[in-house]
Amino acid sequence: MSNAAFRPPILLLSASRQNLLRLVWLRLSVWLAQVCSVAVIWWQGDFVLPYAGIAVCLSAAGALIMFTVLRLRVRWPVTDLEYGVHLALDILLFTALLYFSGGATNPFVSYYLVPLAIAATTVPWRQSVMLSALALSGYSLLLLFYRPIHAQTIAARELLVSTHLFGMWLSLAMAAGLLTLFVAPMAASLRRQLRQQAERRELSLRDEQLLAVATQAAGAAHELGTPLSTMSVLLKELRQDHKDNPALQGDLALLQAQVAQCKHSLQTLVRSAERERQHSAPSLDAHAWLVQVLERFSLMRPEASWRLQVQAGEVPVLSVPADLSQALLNLLNNAADACADNLRLELSWDSREVCLRIRDHGPGLPMGMAEQLGTPFLTTKGGGLGLGLFLSQASVNRAGGRVTLYNHEEGGTVSELVLPRKGI
Repeated sequence: MSNAAFRPPILLLSASRQNLLRLVWLRLSVWLAQVCSVAVIWWQGDFVLPYAGIAVCLSAAGALIMFTVLRLRVRWPVTDLEYGVHLALDILLFTALLYFSGGATNPFVSYYLVPLAIAATTVPWRQSVMLSALALSGYSLLLLFYRPIHAQTIAARELLVSTHLFGMWLSLAMAAGLLTLFVAPMAASLRRQLRQQAERRELSLRDEQLLAVATQAAGAAHELGTPLSTMSVLLKELRQDHKDNPALQGDLALLQAQVAQCKHSLQTLVRSAERERQHSAPSLDAHAWLVQVLERFSLMRPEASWRLQVQAGEVPVLSVPADLSQALLNLLNNAADACADNLRLELSWDSREVCLRIRDHGPGLPMGMAEQLGTPFLTTKGGGLGLGLFLSQASVNRAGGRVTLYNHEEGGTVSELVLPRKGI
């Protein structure tokens, strides 16, 4: 098998590659305009120009366009240095063309501003300075060394003077149009790339934090297995020894059920890890999944009371990994910690998403902390670890959803969980 099979896919939407493609279109537009202008002047025959030198410059510019098109088909990344070299070649070719067509007296000399504006927008500062120095040097040399344009007749000489002002206006209009059409999208591509890089750095940092938490959780789960088994045995013996005490029997039964729930959670953790390894997740309709989670929540928080309102119609199906159920449990526990009485749950959906709102009647979110919620080890509860909302957001984001918390206008906090419908 050839090494080409192992090459990573190229980033066709990277800013550097897009900008080089836009530069090709810019070159082609300017090259066509230059060829047409020279052809018109040659056909009229009123001016004497070194057409051989101009033809060489235009041919070199056309060859550069073809070379760049072929280069973009190659699976190599476009670097800032390569992009700067392309801009330097454009400046050199334009300087050579001006040398054969009047030098600094050519009204289109202001086109120097276009590659400089592109450089200032798309390449590092040092390269931009070097390109500016190159353009300034070329312009300065054209003040001293150039091939002047000779008019054949007096009428042609008068036409040359009258069209010079129009040429200056046209040059400025072309520069403005090219800057608007090409430079602005180049800058937008760079801003988008910088934003994507910042998002990737943020995701990488979050993944590192999740890995640290997962490592600790795996160790804790391994250590909890033995004491939970011991507690289960002792609770069975206590229930046998105190059969004649109904009040104590109820408390022991509750403790035994909660220990069983803890053991079940550890088993679910192992099973979900296996499903994650196999890239499979169960599918449930949203209402059935919510009922399952609420059953676990009622066992964990028997003091909490809640009321569920479900939208009428066919209930959509969700892909529900185990960590998503844990994320919902975390949100329910946070709501119960704020105020366990009369929690209100609303399940609704549209053609693309399923939305679950959990409203408590607690004190609400503290001022100034709403944007920081979800940061690991940041908590509004005195004895909290500051991991529940962080882990919930990570799990929901992995499932393609989002978690939003905000204060209700009538008091309390609303936790909004939005998930994509399966198959969308």
